[in-house]
Amino acid sequence: MTVVADIVLRRLGRADYLPTLEAMRRFTRERDEATLDELWLLEHPPVYTLGQGAAPVRVANGIPVIAADRGGEITYHGPGQVVLYTLVDLARRSIKVKAFVRLLEQAVIDLLGSNALRRPGAPGVYVDGAKVAALGIRVMRGRAYHGLALNVDMDLTPFFAIDPCGYPGLPVTQTRALGFTDTPAAMGEKLAASVMRNLEHA
Repeated sequence: MTVVADIVLRRLGRADYLPTLEAMRRFTRERDEATLDELWLLEHPPVYTLGQGAAPVRVANGIPVIAADRGGEITYHGPGQVVLYTLVDLARRSIKVKAFVRLLEQAVIDLLGSNALRRPGAPGVYVDGAKVAALGIRVMRGRAYHGLALNVDMDLTPFFAIDPCGYPGLPVTQTRALGFTDTPAAMGEKLAASVMRNLEHA
């Protein structure tokens, strides 16, 4: 665990999705005005997650599908992808939800450089039209949870079985294919640092 200013960074290693989701909900439900914001840095075993906007799906490759309470559609999490959950009191920081989404996207853009772009109407970060980072949050009583998933060095095949984030045929990429040589662990640390900087200056 690392504490920078008023943000706690927890490194959770590889963690199953459902217990992590339940822990985020519990943390958000039980926190109070004095609770420090937290970033949870981790990887998940292979899993598809359905956002609130997603229709139920069946996937034939044996990877479990779990309903989540975040915004957005279906996405895939797996080893080699950095997940950063952002448990942030937006009300205390006077950050609106749309501004928070842009802040998270900007943290990825700052990390990857000028080739990384937003796409109107489709939260996340893209390079040459391919999605490299997915984003989905939930806000409860002014407090956000869920966050970012950055593809670093992973098997992208499971994305082919779905319409990523609800977009048929949407290509996906990862930082290794973009010329970055950082490991998922190293890229995760850099992503967390970028989010912290953006929060400090929000």
